Amino acid sequence: MSQQLTHFDAQGQAHMVDVGAKDETRRVAVATGAITMLPATFAMVREGTAKKGDVLGIARIAAIQGSKRTSELIPLCHPIPLTRVAVDFELEEADSRIVVSVTAETVGRTGVEMEALTAASVALLTIYDMCKAVDRGMTMSGIRLLEKLGGKSGHWTGS
Repeated sequence: MSQQLTHFDAQGQAHMVDVGAKDETRRVAVATGAITMLPATFAMVREGTAKKGDVLGIARIAAIQGSKRTSELIPLCHPIPLTRVAVDFELEEADSRIVVSVTAETVGRTGVEMEALTAASVALLTIYDMCKAVDRGMTMSGIRLLEKLGGKSGHWTGS
């Protein structure tokens, strides 16, 4: 693990990392997160009866859109051409919880971790937005990187 923060220069000033000399490689990142809600809210999402429509379908589109706009939201992120963004939901009925998993891919000089993490966060925020009229106490948790592939640092997996 590197002990230096790459977004600061020798004088401690924030800067965008120069990736111009890096090789273009296939890069993949997988991120996850969860939202827990009341059982009645969970049933509404599962059955597709929310007043605003297909909650998970809209959250999937929002996640993809969020991944594409990451560099507009995170100041020092490079805009990158995404080659694929896949969004999957797992419904855990026992806990009234929805887990999102996002895989983002590119062929480029910098990783897609931030795009995957942004997408997972936006998916959860969209679920919250669509269901808040009936359940303002929903909680989002566990947003984290699960895996990254490609680039100089190679393959990394979280625990």
